[in-house]
Amino acid sequence: MVTTSSSPALTVDVHLEARDLRAALERDVRSGLGAARKSLPPTWFYDEAGSKLFEEITELPEYYPTRAERALLGLYAADIASLTRSDTLVELGAGSCEKTRLLLDALARRGELGRYVPFDVSADFLRESAATLVREYDGLQVHAVVGDFLRHLDAIPGGGRRLVAFLGGTIGNLVPAQRVGFLAALRATMGPADHLLLGADLVKDAGRIVAAYDDSAGVTARFNRNVLNVVNRELDADFVVERFAHAVRWDPVARWIEMRLRSDRDQLVHVGALGLTVPFARDEELLTEISAKFTPSGIGRELARAGFVVERQWGAEEGEFLLTLAHPGPRR
Repeated sequence: MVTTSSSPALTVDVHLEARDLRAALERDVRSGLGAARKSLPPTWFYDEAGSKLFEEITELPEYYPTRAERALLGLYAADIASLTRSDTLVELGAGSCEKTRLLLDALARRGELGRYVPFDVSADFLRESAATLVREYDGLQVHAVVGDFLRHLDAIPGGGRRLVAFLGGTIGNLVPAQRVGFLAALRATMGPADHLLLGADLVKDAGRIVAAYDDSAGVTARFNRNVLNVVNRELDADFVVERFAHAVRWDPVARWIEMRLRSDRDQLVHVGALGLTVPFARDEELLTEISAKFTPSGIGRELARAGFVVERQWGAEEGEFLLTLAHPGPRR
């Protein structure tokens, strides 16, 4: 671990360095492109270009999740602050920290907020966002952690009454077995005074869900294909991006959206850094993301299996997006 401090109010712990990300990309590309059903994890969407495209997606008229979650936080952040009485906000996948301000403001109004712990894989992005919040919130201590939430949850600093926020519907990017493991691992790091705030997209009309991932302006298509640009740049691959079409499918049994890239012809792709030659048949698809949708009771069951007790849920009546507040139950 590398720890730096640019000011008395800002500490950054780095558990994931550039060489670790490179090794992870190599593993994912080698295993994903070598499988019978090819796939790449959505982690690799988010280089600088991909992050900007995603910010553009969140403003699209078809993409409801960000607006719906932000509206719920605006309505209920004060209730969340009162119920938890937290003095520390931990945010997993903090990104730009924009929605964070709604929670920070609500906690600060109670006069008990002392610390913010943003957790993300991007060190540069995290440092920039954290430094901005130090300037904006007088007296706030920011302890940023650069890491992977599937591997480094135990690196999150403890102490105080912590509210751990996992927002944006990111829980839906995990398959059920991953969700079970992640929630159980998170529960193991939490004390009796801590709370979890989980954001999850709800099951609704399939057409509305599909439109959110296949917008008329084609922004999501550019975002999806950008993962090929990342592999080209980082691993000396020769994907011809225009030869892969953006494809979206709703799976009503699994209750998730699948984003894929479909090859428009028989072709070979070379990944120079790995010495790989990867054949794609015409119409063969590369899975790049799943985004599961939930019911309020389903979220409750998954949290209960991981050892959490649900205290409150907001958004179920509207049917768009759900915020769930839970605390750790007794250890088993």
